[in-house]
Amino acid sequence: MRGPDLAEMTAFVAVAERRSFAQAAVELGVSRSRLSETIRGLEERVGLRLLNRTTRSVAPTAAGERLLARLRPLLEDFGAALDSINEFRDKPAGLLRLTVPPPVASLMLAPLVSRFLTQYPAIDLEISADAALTDIVAGRFDAGIRAGERVERDMIVLRIGEGIRTLVAAAPDYLARHPAPVHPRDLESHDCIRFRFPSGVILPWQFEKRGKSIEVAVTGRLTVNDPELAVRVAVDGKGVIYTALGYAAAEIEAGRLVPLLEDWLKPAAAIFLYYPSRRRVPAPLQAFIEFLRENLPAR
Repeated sequence: MRGPDLAEMTAFVAVAERRSFAQAAVELGVSRSRLSETIRGLEERVGLRLLNRTTRSVAPTAAGERLLARLRPLLEDFGAALDSINEFRDKPAGLLRLTVPPPVASLMLAPLVSRFLTQYPAIDLEISADAALTDIVAGRFDAGIRAGERVERDMIVLRIGEGIRTLVAAAPDYLARHPAPVHPRDLESHDCIRFRFPSGVILPWQFEKRGKSIEVAVTGRLTVNDPELAVRVAVDGKGVIYTALGYAAAEIEAGRLVPLLEDWLKPAAAIFLYYPSRRRVPAPLQAFIEFLRENLPAR
């Protein structure tokens, strides 16, 4: 009987770390049924149950936890071994996996992706746009991008760009029916379109002027988790939005939205790329870092 192979080990680690067959299947690009089959075959070969499964959860057994702890560094070393031969190529090659917040994906990276893929034809790029604070080690991402410096410990952090500016805006039709706010506290009497993060937290509306910071607890009839939907509803005159400038720039230029409280907007937080410090930087990631330095505005 053959022993477990690399594909089975990789499948087990994905399920054990994600604690979900569905999420691991998406990550690996296979069907859930095929993934279940792979794990069953692995357990039969080792003669032990490695994962406890219920209809609601998946968790490693004691044996599974021990195997997971030993496999993580082995899989990292395997990836590093493959990456080490990249110096013999004319161009870096391999898979680069990034986790980024949606505004960074659509406003910062989207204009650059096609250029990067053209410049590095041997690199496969996977970008996961997620508003949640993703654990890049558990998710087996090569790097993450976030606004501000709040990242996990033991990370290398590189500043890659200026922050994404926020703005408050409403449609002329809305402002014809409601007096324009002159102070952030005036928003408490307005119909505000709020944004909810995957964690359930509502995006706070924060303002700053001459060193004075204010956070306003706004209310409104509509709450969304899609900034583009918020902009569309605001253009229709149904409320005030607080969003990244890039989402609303075209509507402002066309006069369909009017910026408000511009002298109260907080300075944008810088954008940082981060990756685990204990790893040798993979060639695809190094190429991406150099590409960003060449193609993003000088800081």
